[in-house]
Amino acid sequence: MYVIGTAGHVDHGKSTLVKALTNIDPDRLKEEKEREMTIDLGFAWLTLPSGREVSIVDVPGHERFIKNMLAGVGGVDLALLIVAADESVMPQTREHLAILDILQIRQGIVVITKTDTVDEELVELVKAEVEDFLEGTSFQGCPMVGVSAYTGDGLDELKSVLDQVLDNTESRRDLGRPRLPVDRSFTISGFGTVVTGTLIDGALTVGQEVELANSGRHARIRGLQSHQSKVDQAQPGVRLAVNLSGLSRNEVPRGEVLTSAGWLRRTNRLDARVKMVKGAPHSLRHNEGVTFHLFTSETTARVRLLDADRLAAGEDGWVQILLTDSLPMVKGDFFVIRSSEDTLGGGQVVDPNPRRRHRRFVAEVVDRLMTLDQGSGEDVLLSVAEQWGPCDASVLSQRSNLPVSEVLERIEALESQGDVVVLGELGTDSDAVVYSTQGWSAMTGKLFQALRAYHDQYPLRRGAPSQEIRSRLGLSQPIFLRAQARLTNQEYLVEEGTHLRLPDHQVAMTPEMEEKVSAYIKALEQDPYSPPSDRPLDSELLGVLAEEGKVVRVNDSVVFAASAYQEMTDRITEHLKSNGSITVAEARTMFDTSRKYILPLLEYLDQQHVTRRVGDERVLR
Repeated sequence: MYVIGTAGHVDHGKSTLVKALTNIDPDRLKEEKEREMTIDLGFAWLTLPSGREVSIVDVPGHERFIKNMLAGVGGVDLALLIVAADESVMPQTREHLAILDILQIRQGIVVITKTDTVDEELVELVKAEVEDFLEGTSFQGCPMVGVSAYTGDGLDELKSVLDQVLDNTESRRDLGRPRLPVDRSFTISGFGTVVTGTLIDGALTVGQEVELANSGRHARIRGLQSHQSKVDQAQPGVRLAVNLSGLSRNEVPRGEVLTSAGWLRRTNRLDARVKMVKGAPHSLRHNEGVTFHLFTSETTARVRLLDADRLAAGEDGWVQILLTDSLPMVKGDFFVIRSSEDTLGGGQVVDPNPRRRHRRFVAEVVDRLMTLDQGSGEDVLLSVAEQWGPCDASVLSQRSNLPVSEVLERIEALESQGDVVVLGELGTDSDAVVYSTQGWSAMTGKLFQALRAYHDQYPLRRGAPSQEIRSRLGLSQPIFLRAQARLTNQEYLVEEGTHLRLPDHQVAMTPEMEEKVSAYIKALEQDPYSPPSDRPLDSELLGVLAEEGKVVRVNDSVVFAASAYQEMTDRITEHLKSNGSITVAEARTMFDTSRKYILPLLEYLDQQHVTRRVGDERVLR
């Protein structure tokens, strides 16, 4: 399916031609009929001689309604540039062609209308003028057909030429990530909210849950129609009406983008290469304010020139554009920038969400943008991974403008070359991610540095808590666990329960420490049931003894030698098996000790699920 758009000066017969071709009047507004002038977008469809069905978007020609023209022309595959035989090339002819050039709509047909109002010699003269006008543009050498919408002359030839041109026009790619920029929304009694637009990049299906990229609202597709026929599924490149449940028409304005949930991100900053139109009324200055048009959306913006102080008419340069309102977009989307009255230029999104505001006149910045713009698929994916890693398949797809299937193939090639590190099964595991080799080295370097610092600060601890290290690295739990598993398997890390250590880290005491520890344990064993609390040991040393199983710390002030703790636990357990319960007083008498020691012991046994308190007694769990 293809979408055809009209373009041309006001009153050159665009809507009249569409009606003559399709028997559908694209002027639907009362004001349009009263003024005999297209104000907003109109829509129709046509079956060509080949049997191919095409959609037609009719755009307004008046300069005051250029923003409406831009809302309709963004998704077309072929443009009909309309030039009236009685006027030839006019101002909006020039501006519309400049916009088609910016949007890189390469397929076109020039239609000379109103041929019945002038003689044949003038028609030929106008054709010659148009040929000169098209020289150096994307429409240079395109077919040219003269027609009269009133007599019907040339209409059959135009349909045949449309078929011929479309035979050489590529169909829209299915990237598996549908987008429908909304150009109209309305309510139908008994059905609810309906939105229309041109579907790109993926398919939509009845019953599918969809997301509004700007508002984040979710809805379900109740029905789909194309050319007033119901369909269960719609493919990219079709004009589509979508019946949504759970939303009012006011919640889905023009400029909203309907998409599958969870992947399309909004941005208020983008990198691009801008080309000024040849007829731009003035140069574009650094940090100049403009109106930014993307598909059916528009917002104000500022253009930061990265490699020039100004861009004159016909020049191009690298820019970073700062949007007033965030918009959803992907790499490769085309946009137009305008002043209050004139089209200045436009370009293609190279990076839809750069991490930072670039410094100007920096060669590395321009080199990276050139890689994103002109590099191979692998080059682009590697650049994305370097900037945004760790990133999943959907982020790689959005920022490279490659389908997920191609992303997976190219990432596999990059991994085999040693350029990236993949954690998990990309495309299968929802939390699988890709690092560039450089990014992976940087992250693991920080991890090893953090562990080394921890070992230096706490030489007597077996390792650092893994969650503390994860927090220092700023990684999500799934990514950290995958990284930890990889490094452990490669023997760069050692797991000690919930702790991590470097392989060369060993707990080693100095002779002075050994002497302190020996004296401390001897003191505990001299009075095992009432261990002294007036001989405190450094907390780090005490921690080592606890980890080695030489002591048991039942609370902050009571520590038993491990042998004494085991004996007391065994005797209490045997008593409970024989008698069913034990009180604090009974336990105190059993070991000839004080409440100061026996109560913390019993509470600790409760915590270890050896015993359970019932009133003033303990029983076995």
